[in-house]
Parts: sequence; structure tokens; C-alpha cells
Amino acid sequence: MNIRILTVAALGATAFLAACDMDLAVPDLNNPGLESLEQNPTPAAVIDATQGLLIGSRAGISGQAGYVNHLGTLGREALTFDNSDPRYFDEMLAGLLNEGNGAFGGSGWTPRYANIRNANIVLNSLDQVVGLSNAELVGIRGFAKTLQALDLLLVINMRESNGAVVDVNRSLEEEPGPFVSEAATFEAIIQLLNEAATHLGAAGSGFAFQLSPGYSGFDDPASFLQFNRALLARIEAYRGGYGAVLTALSQSFVDQDGDFSTGVYHSYGTGSGDVTNGLFQGSDPQIVAHPTVWDDAPLKGNGQRDDRVVAKVTPLATTKSDPRGVTSDVRFIHYPALGSPTPIIRNEELVLLRAEALWFTDDPGGAMEALNEVRTRSGGLAPVPTPAPGDDDGFLDLLLEERRWSLLFEGGHRWLDMRRFDRLDELPRDRPTDQVPARFPIPRNECIARNLSVPCSA
Repeated sequence: MNIRILTVAALGATAFLAACDMDLAVPDLNNPGLESLEQNPTPAAVIDATQGLLIGSRAGISGQAGYVNHLGTLGREALTFDNSDPRYFDEMLAGLLNEGNGAFGGSGWTPRYANIRNANIVLNSLDQVVGLSNAELVGIRGFAKTLQALDLLLVINMRESNGAVVDVNRSLEEEPGPFVSEAATFEAIIQLLNEAATHLGAAGSGFAFQLSPGYSGFDDPASFLQFNRALLARIEAYRGGYGAVLTALSQSFVDQDGDFSTGVYHSYGTGSGDVTNGLFQGSDPQIVAHPTVWDDAPLKGNGQRDDRVVAKVTPLATTKSDPRGVTSDVRFIHYPALGSPTPIIRNEELVLLRAEALWFTDDPGGAMEALNEVRTRSGGLAPVPTPAPGDDDGFLDLLLEERRWSLLFEGGHRWLDMRRFDRLDELPRDRPTDQVPARFPIPRNECIARNLSVPCSA
């Protein structure tokens, strides 16, 4: 990541919401720990811990058992041929998610709440630290709350109606916070983003801390606020608040005529103490593309595949197969190195969010202009005509097609999109008994910590 971060970034790994079944790193006792940050914070320790939130934010994202690959598997974007671990087929593809398994059905919970707790520790320290200006303090508040909102969004993306926990700023001696509904979680996320926006508006011209290269162009309070508003637009689309989507987009970095790759990314690296991108697969990949990605790719006028697919997928030298009846002959190529970044949110997604919001706020012309801008410039395809007035299903067919290729294997968008528009039954099944779950379960230990039966939910 090329920024100075002490191991206090890992401090939340030893103190988070409730029990978990993951191995945790032991913090470096030569560096500031929880007690010193909470009881006697110094500016240097606060800044180090704030930068550490970037490390926590990318945890559990790009690994083989991470967010992108897990959601990509459920959305039939990816397959994982790991001879040492049949659960990628027996649980993930079969749709039998086990809440007792922290690497599969119970995944994506611990790293998110560990980082949310880290952020709360940073926020709690700000009332005590001496030596930072008010602008620097509110800048840290805006940054930390935005990352908390992002972490909480990933939790509810995975758990949907099973719910999440939003009341987490508690001591370890207190009872863990209760589960709340998806709607209540979205409200909590939006509140965090709006509080953060207020802080960022008063944070002056620069942050007291350094951001990773993935935030290039969004590394001061004003530009980071545009990232904050972009996240808000995504969330409002998820809950169908399309007027609010357009308002948030107007305050974001959306640029229909601009570079579609502009955005915010998780950074990785090969330096000492850094983390590599686990989606880089080398010459003999275990993570490969689902064969339908290649088979379903739209064709341009010259007979070649959509530019977006060609940029991300290519045929395998040797077909992957498994005795359980799963095969693939294509692989991903858009994470070509160990240090390749993974997108958090890009301009291309924002333009497609604009298309979606315009259609559902009675501007079909504007919606199709935005959709076709992506289709023609990013995909190299001919524009498509506007569906008949009121043909929402026809428009959604077009929108989901563009989102499928534009956001392919970036953050589980295919599975999330098909779920939010009640189309999971349209996703392919590799074997007759396979299922596509609509949500991940709450981890078993989180149920037990609250004396609830297993499985449990909001």
C-alpha cells in the first residue's frame, strides 16, 4: 500500500463484537495497543490507527475465500477448482451454506466487524487526543464513519433479510448488540454516511493521514466526500430510493462522458508487511470464470465478443473439470499481478446507477442515453432501442445485461442484482441439485453469544 501503518491496525482483531471461529493475528506489543489508544491517545497513534482502517477495509475481500470470490461464485461469475477443499462445490455451488463454517457460510462477518470496532476505537479517542486541529479531527471522523458504512454495507449485502448488528460501540464486558433488519441496517449505514459528509464538509483542504494509492484522486476531504456520496447512491438504489440516488449522484464523481475506470480501489502490494491480491491466479488458476461468462458474452458487429468480456476473460489452455460434474474452459485476466487493485466503486457503476434511477423516475430518454453510453464505449456494442413506455421488465433486462459485463467479478454485483430484482432463479445451475442461496447465514457463534437458537436472524 506504500503508506506507513503500524500494527495497531490489527488491534481490533483481538477485541471485536463477539466470538468468531477464525485464527487471529497477535498484535505487535512493541507498538501502541488498545489501552494506550483509548486512555492516552497521541496524535501519531491516532493517525497510525486511522490509516490502519484501510488495511481492515480490504481484509477478507480478495482472497480465495473472500467477498469477491464468494459472491462471484453464488452469482455464477466464478468457479474455484481447489482439490484440497471440495466445499467450493459441495457448499457454495450446491447452495448448502453452513453457518458454523467461518470460511464459507459464516464468512465475511469477522473482518468487517473487526474494522468497524477499530474505527470506533479511533472515534472514541478523538475526544481525548491533544495536538490535532479541529479540521483534522473532523476529517478523521468523516473518514472513519465512511469506512464503517462501507464495512456494514458488505455485511448486509451478504446477510440480507437475516440482518446485521449496528449497535457495536460497546465494551467487551457488555452484552453484544442485537440483530436488526436489513431496512434498519440500511438506515444505520445512511446515517453514518450523512454524519461523515457533515464532518468532511468541515475538514478543510487536507487529511492529517495518508491514504493508499487506491484512493488517488479521492484523498482530500472534498474528493473523499464524492466517494461517500457515490456509496450513498449505491445504497439508495439497493432500497429503491431513486430520487435519492440522483441527488447523491449529483454530489459524487459520476461523469457520463468521463473515464469509466475512475474510482476508489483497494490497494495491494508485495512489499514487506503488505498483502497481495488473492484474485491473481498465475498460470494455473484455481479461481476461474464460469463458462457462461464466455458463452453468454454479447457479440459486436464484427462478430467479436464484448470488449468488457475480452478485457477480463480468456480461454484456458486446459479445461478445468471436477468429478462432481463441474467444468470451465475460461479464466479471468483482469487481476494480472499480485499488486492489482480491486474496485470499491467506479464511474462506470455510477453511470449505470444513473440509468437505473432515471428510468424509475420517468426519464426513459435519459436512462437509455446513460445505458447506451456504457454499452457503446465500454462494450464496443451498438446501442439498443428504448423499451416501450412502462416496460420496466424490458428495461431491467437491458440494465442487468450491462451491469453483468461492466461489473464482472468486481464485487458480487451479479448475485446482488439478481437478488434485488427477484431473478435468482435465472442464474445457471451446474448440476440439477444445485441451488442459489439468497443470503448467507448469521455465523453460529454470533447466535450462541446471544443465547439464540441456530440458525438465527433479525
